[in-house]
Amino acid sequence: MPASVPDWRPRLVLASASPRRLALLQQIGIEPDALLPSDIDESPLKGERPKAVARRLAREKAERARAVLATRPELEGAFIVAADTVVARGSRILPKPEHVEEAAQCLRLLSGRGHRVYTGLAVIGPRGGLRERLVETRVSFKHLSRQDIEAYLASGEWRGKAGGYAVQGRAASFVTKLVGSHSSVVGLPLYETAAILTGEGYPLHAAWLNAGAPHG
Repeated sequence: MPASVPDWRPRLVLASASPRRLALLQQIGIEPDALLPSDIDESPLKGERPKAVARRLAREKAERARAVLATRPELEGAFIVAADTVVARGSRILPKPEHVEEAAQCLRLLSGRGHRVYTGLAVIGPRGGLRERLVETRVSFKHLSRQDIEAYLASGEWRGKAGGYAVQGRAASFVTKLVGSHSSVVGLPLYETAAILTGEGYPLHAAWLNAGAPHG
């Protein structure tokens, strides 16, 4: 995080503790001024579809960060970026496993099949307006042998990842087809994020961000 921020640059808060989402923002030239992860219950509601879960949780994370900002005067007027990623086979939502057997079940379910990854995106602008997007990506896995699954479980990459895998890591070798947004599967759809931020007046031009004063 920068030690100080020029007064002319808008501040931005990432409502997440995910190192993957932070790295994706940095990839497009954005260094958040604060990380405000939201401790919310991510359990789906009864009968809630995967798309609806991703939308709702992204919105709840953004709103929770907005409430925290009310107690942080140094971040007054900051942009808030929040996201939530859901992996689903049909209407079945796969967990973010914390135990190895749960991760193994996810991998066995995905083996040799296609699935969908939904990422809800919520951005709150300095004036309080909420902008939302939902990005859907189709992913197909090769047939996973027992050795594939055991080696991946041993890597530990699956822990806490939606669907039990990280597409930016070793699981990239499992993917036979991906239709949609790779960055969305990682955790933050960059095209949609950039489009909303620029539409709300956030400067994404690297020279503008890194210079001592805004360019005309």
